[in-house]
Amino acid sequence: MRWLQNLRYDIRKNPALLLMTLPVIMYVVVFCYLPMSGIVLAFKQFDYSEGIFGSPWCGFKNFRFFFISGQAAVVMRNTVLYNIAFIIVNNIVEITVAIFISEIGGKWFKKITQGAMFLPTFISWVVVSAFVYNIFSYDFGAFNHLLRSVGGEPVDIYSQSTLWVFIIIFLNSWKHVGYGSVVYLAAIMGIDAEIYESATLDGAGELQKIRYITLPCLKPTVVILVIMGIGDIFRGDFDLFYQMVGTNSLLFNTTDVIDTFVFRSLLFSQEYGMSAAVGLFQSVLCFAFLTATNWVIRRVDPENSLY
Repeated sequence: MRWLQNLRYDIRKNPALLLMTLPVIMYVVVFCYLPMSGIVLAFKQFDYSEGIFGSPWCGFKNFRFFFISGQAAVVMRNTVLYNIAFIIVNNIVEITVAIFISEIGGKWFKKITQGAMFLPTFISWVVVSAFVYNIFSYDFGAFNHLLRSVGGEPVDIYSQSTLWVFIIIFLNSWKHVGYGSVVYLAAIMGIDAEIYESATLDGAGELQKIRYITLPCLKPTVVILVIMGIGDIFRGDFDLFYQMVGTNSLLFNTTDVIDTFVFRSLLFSQEYGMSAAVGLFQSVLCFAFLTATNWVIRRVDPENSLY
């Protein structure tokens, strides 16, 4: 077979490079592919004494539990809308930051700025939630303390579900802007400097070079990152939503996503089959949306499709 001959040729030609990829391949196999055998739990009534493979089959009963809960539509809506907002806001902010950093002249100032913006990536959501609570707490939060000091009335942020839509989108963007801007900055650094020099000789200003050179050259990177983002459109960032909201039922209508709903249901019902069924349901939908998005892009702009 031709693919087998190509594989043998690559092994003979690049043995050192293939050996370097071996740890990554082993990691993916052990932590991504082997656990996929547990998918059968989605179709079984789990019994501790029998184990996963010995438990009796129950068909699609575990999927039915999620849809008859009455919250499926709400949590699916929240998950999709939040991810759409994250994709749009994060990409806009990351591109803007990357362009600003690329335009900074001072070498040390540029490095300090990059380091400061990258720092939130390494801060745990547990720590962030503590900061947020100390800012917005009704009794002793800094925000309400400031309102009281100027004669205003304190606001109970933790009972205002609409406000948390903007708070969560802001926090997600704040935490990921450093990493995302590095990706776009690398793409900007890869643009041929002669193009900018030619534009400068033609009398183009900085804004014109950004509009007609930088942004068009970032298009392939934007498309790939958007496709990858859509690939997780039915998955919520559990750490973000659970640490920020916890079990505050006043905020569930606008902050509850599939992952947090399943986690709470699992705590009370101990239905492991249901959690496996929802995980499989998310994976199938994410794969379907990723494939459909890539198909559309391949039809419109084949050069920028993922595959």
